[in-house]
Amino acid sequence: DAATLLPLDDSSEGFDNIAASLGVSPSLVQAYVSAAMKLSRRALGDPTTPRSQATYSAPQRLVQDRHLEGLPLGTRGGLRIEHDFPLDATYEIRIRAGFRLPQGTRLDVTLDGAPVDVDNPKRFRIPVSAGPHVLTAALVDAWRPAGVDDVYAQYDTPGEVTTIVIDGPLEATGVGHTPSRRRILVCHPETPADERPCAERILSKLANAAFRRPVSSEELEALMAFYDTGRSDGGFEAGVENALSRILIDPRFLYRVEPDPPDAAPGAVYEVGDYALASRLSFFLWSTLPDDELLGAAASGKLHERETLTAEVRRMLADPKADALVENFASQWLLLRELQSVTPAADAFDDNLRQAMMTETKLFLTDVMRKDLSLVRLLDADFTFVNERLAEHYAIPGVHGSYFRKIEIPAGNPRRGLLGQASILTLTSVTSRTSPVIRGRWVLETLLGSPAPNPPPNVNTTLAGDDGPAATASVRERLEAHRKNPDCAACHSIMDPIGFSLENFDLIGAWRATDGGQPIDTHATLTDGTVVDGPASLRRALLDRSDAFVTTATEKLLTYALGRRLEYYDMPTVRAIVKDARAHDYRFSAFVLGVVRSEAFRTKVKGASD
Repeated sequence: DAATLLPLDDSSEGFDNIAASLGVSPSLVQAYVSAAMKLSRRALGDPTTPRSQATYSAPQRLVQDRHLEGLPLGTRGGLRIEHDFPLDATYEIRIRAGFRLPQGTRLDVTLDGAPVDVDNPKRFRIPVSAGPHVLTAALVDAWRPAGVDDVYAQYDTPGEVTTIVIDGPLEATGVGHTPSRRRILVCHPETPADERPCAERILSKLANAAFRRPVSSEELEALMAFYDTGRSDGGFEAGVENALSRILIDPRFLYRVEPDPPDAAPGAVYEVGDYALASRLSFFLWSTLPDDELLGAAASGKLHERETLTAEVRRMLADPKADALVENFASQWLLLRELQSVTPAADAFDDNLRQAMMTETKLFLTDVMRKDLSLVRLLDADFTFVNERLAEHYAIPGVHGSYFRKIEIPAGNPRRGLLGQASILTLTSVTSRTSPVIRGRWVLETLLGSPAPNPPPNVNTTLAGDDGPAATASVRERLEAHRKNPDCAACHSIMDPIGFSLENFDLIGAWRATDGGQPIDTHATLTDGTVVDGPASLRRALLDRSDAFVTTATEKLLTYALGRRLEYYDMPTVRAIVKDARAHDYRFSAFVLGVVRSEAFRTKVKGASD
């Protein structure tokens, strides 16, 4: 996992792929070099890999009183890990269970779904082949087994799996036949004379993929020089490993290099080549390298043609790799990533609920994308996804089990759309209470693209009661007292009415009728005079402003696709995309196609000459 070897990218404009904010320092270059060497050794298998330990711990506040999704049926709690075993070898597995396991409770351990039958499941040694494997450790209560629907999950059950430690390799027998070796070693030399032609074939394929275009004979020869150095030191595979390391630190891999045409004048606007367009498409929709089919379309010289470009976009959106749009675009736009770090002071909150919240929103967004629904459905959808834990939180009856299923949300139900989902409501609260200000600001900036003003300097933004004993007044009453300060009233009059309409949702998104022992008052008037009195009326107000919402969504999507902030001269492009999408019922694909067909996405301006 390269993410463990490199620092996080800086964010700007809400996204971590904005070129202007991504700098390179000497220490980062060194980190790239170190990562390239480690990854190339790991990909091919290093017989000298030393013994080491990998520790996997259960998340804090993970409740293990019922079945968890991804673990064997009939178990409760536990951990499911995916571990890349470096060599064919013996490994020692140590599983730690917190508290004392009650009589009749045992550990259930599986490797790739097959039961591991050992005398002591808490500590054992087992031979494992090199490559990625799934290991699970969960609890089985023989005296009260869990059924498919976890009928007995409401009873307290002691014991939990806290840690899995993998120690090895021990008594290694070889590098194995891992998926990465199979992808890299597309040929195997039978004689010394076959080695160099085979290496050229391997490195040509790797470099074509890494550079996102065919490599020249000169580029391949430069890579072969690194192969020769490694070959002289350690043989054929050592040579391939050395050249692979060189590829992984090449600027043509680390950067999206788009050379200007030699005859283009400074300031000239020109269409990027088909290979550059393929890279732009792939990183936009998949967050990864182009596949062979996309590179083939580029090689044909027809990718820039409208019919071919449309066909490729639709193919790519149908591919599972398009889930990256949810993980990387939507999760950053909606600030969903921040949910991982929030710690609400609510007794009902645990890591199970946190993960269920995130899963609901991601499945919801994925369904809109996969079924090519209108983007406006994000505001008022008649469906969502829940498991038993989240359904209990929402007071939705009849949902059992840890797996998520799609359910219907009737008209008028407060759970319709993003504003009814606990993920959004939780990340827009503060640790100890709801925050109408943060919720109002999130709606204004994230959904409507209307930046809210920052508080004046030297103004205390802490509400009375936040720092001391629990306040007896409701949050609304405390905010209204805060707004008596004229310096605060102007800003709060914009944000607070939106947040007040959502006050029936507590700090983790559960429905409530009182706050501070008093009935909640959700009546408020927006700055344009619209009266709202709860989530349903706020939703209607947003639907009346759906043009502002889809325009904001388009701006965010275009920013993410271009990897730069939008300027005033990009606004005609945004309006054109929205106009075309309106003619197609605001379907998700219409926005994506509008972005990739735009001049901003397909062209480049030649920089000034040196």
